[in-house]
Amino acid sequence: MFIYQILIEYDGSNFAGWQIQKNAKTIQGEIQKIIKKILKTKIVLYGSGRTDKGVHAIEQSAHFKIDFEIINKEKFLKSLNFFLNKKNISILSIMKRNSYFHARHSAKKRVYKYVIINRPASPVLKKNHAWHVEKKLDINLIVKGGKLLKGTKDFSTYRAASCNAKSAIKTLENIKIKNNQNKIEIFFTSKSFLQQQVRSMVGCLKYLGEKKWTLNKFKEVMTAKRRADCAPPAPPSGLFLMKIKY
Repeated sequence: MFIYQILIEYDGSNFAGWQIQKNAKTIQGEIQKIIKKILKTKIVLYGSGRTDKGVHAIEQSAHFKIDFEIINKEKFLKSLNFFLNKKNISILSIMKRNSYFHARHSAKKRVYKYVIINRPASPVLKKNHAWHVEKKLDINLIVKGGKLLKGTKDFSTYRAASCNAKSAIKTLENIKIKNNQNKIEIFFTSKSFLQQQVRSMVGCLKYLGEKKWTLNKFKEVMTAKRRADCAPPAPPSGLFLMKIKY
C-alpha cells in the first residue's frame, strides 16, 4: 500500500465546500473523481479538514492510498491539473508519505487567513475573495480584541450549532493582524478549529472595530459561551486556509 499527500489550491466560490455531498459540487468530490479517472482505480481522498461553502485554500493538504506506486509523479501532476485547473482547483505538489501519515490526524497546526477590504468603494478584483466593510474600522480595537482571543479557552460562543466537535475547548496559539491600504488581514493559528470558529471570531472583531461593542462587551460575549450572543459570522468569501503544518 502506498500513501500520497497532495497540496491543493482552490477558489471555493462555486463549490458547496470541501466534503463530498449528495447532489452538490465539492472540492473533495472533484479531485477524487479525477484521480480515479487517471489512475483507473477507486480511491478515497482524506483532507486535513473541511472548508465550508465559499471558503478558499492557498494550501490545503490531503492524502490517498493506492495499491501501486506512481512512477512518474510529474506527469501525474500535469494530468491532474489539466482537468482540475478549469474547475479553479490546482494541485501544487504530490509527495509519497510513510504508512503513519494522515492528512488530518498528523497535522500539528492549521493557519487560516481572513481578508477584509475596509473602504467605501466596493471591490471589483477581490469581490469573491474578501469581506467588504464600508464603515471605517478601528484597527487598534481589533488588535486588542485579538489579544483577548489568544490562549486556551472555551470557544462555545464561536461554535456553529451543527459543529460535532467533542469539546469547545481549543488553543488559539497565535493571532496576527496586518493593516495595509484599506486591506486588513487576520491570521489565526491553532492545532484545530471548531466549525465556523474563525468566521465567528472575525464577525465579533468587526463589531468591535465598528464600535458597536466596547472591549468589555466583546470580552463578556467571549466568556459567556453562548452562541446566541455572537455577532453574525463573517462571510465565507474572505476566508482562506493558508497552510497545514506537520
